[in-house]
Amino acid sequence: MDYMKKAKELVLDYARKHLDPADNVSIDMDGVFVVWFGKTLHHAKTLLSTTLPDGMYYEVTFNGVKNEIYLDAYKKFENVCVSTEVGEE
Repeated sequence: MDYMKKAKELVLDYARKHLDPADNVSIDMDGVFVVWFGKTLHHAKTLLSTTLPDGMYYEVTFNGVKNEIYLDAYKKFENVCVSTEVGEE
């Protein structure tokens, strides 16, 4: 199994199923991109996004022990900056 290809296919399928027809947009495999990838022993995790203007973010996890893949879909609502300087609030 080509894990990275499978991860992108899962995101593409999910994104297509959740498109609003009224938005008049489409997506293909070139519109899915990997943001981050990590592998430890039998497990892998990939963070992905798309070129769609929907604010969605995806996490695909491969559990090599159980031979299962999990897809999590997230929507970013905001990005808040928090100072780490001592004494600042």
